[in-house]
Amino acid sequence: MVTAGLLVSRIPAIAGPFAWNKPGNGQILLGNELHPDWIQSLYNRGAVTTYLKSKNELQYIGMPVGGINCGTLYLGGDGRLWLWDIFNKNQEGIEPKVVEWNKTVQDMGKKVRSRDGACYIQPSKDLRPIEQGFAIKIKYRGATIVKRFHNDDWEEIKFEATYPEAVVRYIDAKLPLEIKLTAFSPFIPLDEDNSNIPVTIQSFEVKNTGNEPVEIEIAGWLENAVNKFSATTNSDGKRINTIINQKDHVSVFATFMPEDKTKYVDAGDTGSMCLSFIGENAKGICSFQLPFSETSFTPADGGEFAINANEKLIAGVVSSQKLLPGQTIKKDFLISWHFPNVGKRIDIPDARTGHYYLNKFSDARAVANYVGQHFSHLTSQTKLWKNTWYDSSLPWWFQERTFLNISALATTTSHRFKTGRSWAWEGVGACEGNCTHVWQYAQAIGRIFPGIERDNRQRVDLGISLQEDGGIWFRGEYDKRPAIDGQAGRVLGCLREHQMSADNTFLKTNWINIKKATQFVINQDKNGDGMTDTPMENTLDAVWDGEIAWIVGLCIAAVKAGGVMAEEMNDTVFAASCKEYVAKGTKNMDDLLFNGEYYIHRPDAVKGRKGIGSYNTCHIDQVLGQSWAWQVGIGRINNKEKTLTALRSLWKHNFMKDVGPFEEQHSGWRPYALPGESGMVMNTNPKNELHPFGESDTWQMGYFYECMTGFEHQVASHLMAEGMTDESLILTRAVHDRYNAFKRNPFNEIECSDHYGRAMASYGTFITACGFEYHGPKGFIRFAPKWNKENFKAPFTTALGWGTYSQKKTGSKQVHLFELKYGSLQLQKISLEKMNSKEIKSISVIMDGQKIPAEFTLEGATILITLLKPVSIQTSKSLVVSI
Repeated sequence: MVTAGLLVSRIPAIAGPFAWNKPGNGQILLGNELHPDWIQSLYNRGAVTTYLKSKNELQYIGMPVGGINCGTLYLGGDGRLWLWDIFNKNQEGIEPKVVEWNKTVQDMGKKVRSRDGACYIQPSKDLRPIEQGFAIKIKYRGATIVKRFHNDDWEEIKFEATYPEAVVRYIDAKLPLEIKLTAFSPFIPLDEDNSNIPVTIQSFEVKNTGNEPVEIEIAGWLENAVNKFSATTNSDGKRINTIINQKDHVSVFATFMPEDKTKYVDAGDTGSMCLSFIGENAKGICSFQLPFSETSFTPADGGEFAINANEKLIAGVVSSQKLLPGQTIKKDFLISWHFPNVGKRIDIPDARTGHYYLNKFSDARAVANYVGQHFSHLTSQTKLWKNTWYDSSLPWWFQERTFLNISALATTTSHRFKTGRSWAWEGVGACEGNCTHVWQYAQAIGRIFPGIERDNRQRVDLGISLQEDGGIWFRGEYDKRPAIDGQAGRVLGCLREHQMSADNTFLKTNWINIKKATQFVINQDKNGDGMTDTPMENTLDAVWDGEIAWIVGLCIAAVKAGGVMAEEMNDTVFAASCKEYVAKGTKNMDDLLFNGEYYIHRPDAVKGRKGIGSYNTCHIDQVLGQSWAWQVGIGRINNKEKTLTALRSLWKHNFMKDVGPFEEQHSGWRPYALPGESGMVMNTNPKNELHPFGESDTWQMGYFYECMTGFEHQVASHLMAEGMTDESLILTRAVHDRYNAFKRNPFNEIECSDHYGRAMASYGTFITACGFEYHGPKGFIRFAPKWNKENFKAPFTTALGWGTYSQKKTGSKQVHLFELKYGSLQLQKISLEKMNSKEIKSISVIMDGQKIPAEFTLEGATILITLLKPVSIQTSKSLVVSI
């Protein structure tokens, strides 16, 4: 299903062999239908998404490359760094601005703020508050050529969009060189500490493709921006750059010395910065000369240089080398920073302790020292993860879109304080306090950094925010009341966090409080029919009355999760109570809230439809509980056929190839999808009711007309789980194409401000595409891929390790392979799918050449293999199941 906007905007949204400007098979739309060849192309493996200078696709790219919880530093499409939101301003949006628009937005009239989507309709670019860059000097055949790594200086630049490590290629046909930049910050799943380093690594690789030697010098420069915004007058103090030579690297350390040492102690930009080179043949420059020229490569100072606060001081590092024909060399640069003060907008005691990285680093020089000493490990493990993630039979574009939203952790959306507490806005600088009804949608963190999520559940949801009645404050200290959907989502999250643990410690430690939180959900059912009906805040920022399908189903899923945990804790009484609630709620939801086409919101018997609600409309989250259930492997919440009918109705009524006509008929919506673009809107009114959302006219009604990617990803993951793979891929592709680099930043899915947390629901679609389930304490793992089952390959993460899973069918034999790339994996039960109708004659399990005793049972197409003794697969080892 092609997005109509692609034809308008000239985006080369190729999902297979098609290009929009070609006649014949490039004509994707057939009336109101979708060309089947285009749909089929969505399944193709394809290749890495590569954006080109020649197609004007580089200007908006901003890939976070600065470490999780360390601020926002963007890698641009041409390899330059920009934005530099590392100075603790806690501003709203990556670029606080108000944009004039020709539509009415909620209560803002014709003005769009950052939280309304300013960067969607007017994407930010070229925000460069400090001087920084790289350049190369080439001596070849008696000539000297100087080029900045800058859009203006190269015939072509190619940007490969593979988070967490991007590759930028610089092309000039006149040069006998192949040049590429690999840029990233250390990112290692399960290792949140080594992923939480305030540094970016800029690694240049140069190959001599000619027949003669070439001499090169690569220079990097960085402005001393310490106290740049707080100290602005001549008398404020001195900027100081100091060259530091270490065994494995050379650095220029940038600091600021105030006249009054107490004056800027609490400033967000008080701290230090460092520009470093890893390796030999390098020299530091305390005062690098701009504008850039050939002479900039030559040091003109000693080991230290100081100037007044209101003057600009730039550090430089230069590395030189001769390349013989065919030779390839690497030049590895680091930019590190250390700004301890979190900023006063985050007003909680934990924030006053400073950033989490203070536990490991005393200043930016210490960051550089650590990265220099552990450079091989940090870079190789990051590259290993990148290669593991993209080494898959799943489509490249799909792997990109479902994973890249975790980059929100490496922006100022996400923080972690020295105490260890994680804290987040909903989007950059907007709506504080780990909002439960937003962040419960985010599936990525619990799979990639499960330790962070376990800590969040224990420290915040079941600690700071938990009340005597079991209610969880939905914004921590910022809003001392529960949100019903957030409450349910946090109980479900507790089950996921338990499953992503190596043992039962998390569950045993927190069971009493998990039980209280689950009981709170049960207590919100006033009339005892298993369907919560207590008016309470929800993610659409209002208190709704009545029995609301998406909230009812989510609560049923939460109570079912609570019951599962109760059984594991041998709390049989509570498990029975949960089971009774779930049985009653499921029956009544299916009987009373399903209108034959989709699930609805039944009004309160007394208040009726005086307040806001979704009522008889087709709501995007109507089967959210069932969607969540697939993420944690707890089976059916709602009747299968009714669920499928509801999803088909969503597809029929809410997914639009062009949202324009729908949006023209409504007002108050925020621009997260524009006319000419595809998406799934929040609510539609198939019954054509006069007042579909109730009798009151409130600003929140604008939400019903919007396309918000977090909700779309949640639906896509559910569509995938239910076998509606075409629809799932089409919806995911619609989001992917809305964020094509020709139009806006591919790495910034926007809702209420930039890098919105809910967008991490995208990882859930990857989970359901693999049919992945995991339970660490039980040593259980399952794969049931949704397509390409006879030759499937994908990455996986578990409590203690990650690696690659593959399955292949040859004739009547199927082979399943678990390869550990990092850590370890404890297994005792493996659930797989039978891929043919023939009788299973034998099953063998082999690890390290040794046969592992096992037995199996078959239920339908599901093969459950039980190892007679648990095994531990170690790094670089494999386990093979042959059937």
